[in-house]
Amino acid sequence: MGRWPVARAVRAGAICHLDEVVEARKDTTVVIHPLADDRRVLPLEKVGELVEATPGFCLAMSYNPGYQSVPKDLKQSTRQRFVALESDYPAADREQAIIERGSGVDAQLAARLVRFAHMTRNLNDQGLDEGASTRLLVHAAKPVHASAGPVVACRASIA
Repeated sequence: MGRWPVARAVRAGAICHLDEVVEARKDTTVVIHPLADDRRVLPLEKVGELVEATPGFCLAMSYNPGYQSVPKDLKQSTRQRFVALESDYPAADREQAIIERGSGVDAQLAARLVRFAHMTRNLNDQGLDEGASTRLLVHAAKPVHASAGPVVACRASIA
């Protein structure tokens, strides 16, 4: 079957998700070009093999543009091979449910954390590049659930 996860997904007709793909070296991302266009093949140069994608194979990539300390983006030749979907933070009620489920805190505390996050997300014109993410809120809620105070947990997890 092979030891390379992308090759395994191509052969199995699985979904392959490449997370934070802009962190990869530019010379490595071009390897997926023939896989992501109408050719649907993965060249494995080291072993001299050309792996054809089986039906059902799907390639997905994700990254946060502008999130890195040095702005990075996909090469145009890579980007044009994909459909781009932008997403924002979840709606407040959905984010609250995510925090409750991910940390075990009650609805009241989760709602307070969501309100706090909304305040931080509106500060980018005042020097804060990015507000509190849903992931950070879950991380802040976990120590609160484990008996740490909310101020201590937020300082440690968010600030």
